[in-house]
Amino acid sequence: MAPLHALRRRLRQWFHARLPRSDTLLLTQRNVYILPTRAGWMLALTLLLLLVGSINYQLNLGYLLTFLLAGSALTGMHSSHANLRGLTLHLSPPAPVHAGHAAALDIRLANEQGKARHGIGIGVIGDASAGDTHLAWTDVPAQGSTRLQVAAVFARRGLHALAPLTAVTLFPMGTFRVWTVWRPAAQVLVYPAPETHPPPLPPGEPQPGFAGSASVQTTGEFDGVRAYRRGDPQKSIVWKKAAQTFAAGRDDLVSRDALSTQRQQLWLDHTRCGAPDLESRLSRLTAWVLMAERLGLDYGLRIPGRELAPDQGPTHRARCLEALALV
Repeated sequence: MAPLHALRRRLRQWFHARLPRSDTLLLTQRNVYILPTRAGWMLALTLLLLLVGSINYQLNLGYLLTFLLAGSALTGMHSSHANLRGLTLHLSPPAPVHAGHAAALDIRLANEQGKARHGIGIGVIGDASAGDTHLAWTDVPAQGSTRLQVAAVFARRGLHALAPLTAVTLFPMGTFRVWTVWRPAAQVLVYPAPETHPPPLPPGEPQPGFAGSASVQTTGEFDGVRAYRRGDPQKSIVWKKAAQTFAAGRDDLVSRDALSTQRQQLWLDHTRCGAPDLESRLSRLTAWVLMAERLGLDYGLRIPGRELAPDQGPTHRARCLEALALV
């Protein structure tokens, strides 16, 4: 079985490599394929036995039943092919994800014809056979569209091309399987997986022009704090300390001291994170980026060949995670 499985995989890879990449695919008779299912082959065998029995015993009703069932099967074959043919598939650019998490592929199925399409399945073709592909099923209304999502899991960081997708239908009788193969052109950016239990953030580094270094707590927050003043920005509030005071029954807030913040910078440096290998260091840096962003700190990132100045916010976080993914 192993050589047969390897041969099927090589044939599938050769076939997929011949298909052009595109984020929009119009299904026509050139890219829609059809074959009988197991139920279809059993129906064909049954029809053959009915025909042989009718010939042997000269049964007119047997002929009638045989050709009636054969005509129904042929009608179902054309209906199955037409159920998929004419649809247009659109793929939206997938959002970045962390390694080991599923990327949601948002697919829109558009039907410009005047009849509804039923029982359309979309799935990602992996190393398994096409029959083992997990499919998401939907119906498409006449002269309308519908959306569905399928999941693709990426185990390694980096910029990855999407695996081929398949669209399948068995409607209306289940005796024929109609399918297509689609190679999207979109790529998905996969961030490193964050370390599960990372150590505290590293201490801040003194800024040029200031003597000495302001001390930093083991949580990565600056020591210089003061009582909250009306008008202080929310990002300056030490929310972790606020949670502790709320739990103690007090409602006083504290803000970071601007002078202490100006004297030091938080740098996430791959040479100082203490992990043994590159992937472990990137995983720890990813966890630190998320931790610093959650605490509302300004942070910079140093990785091989690149340095990002201290900043904060969703844009800065995305730039840092992208840089970590593409190391």
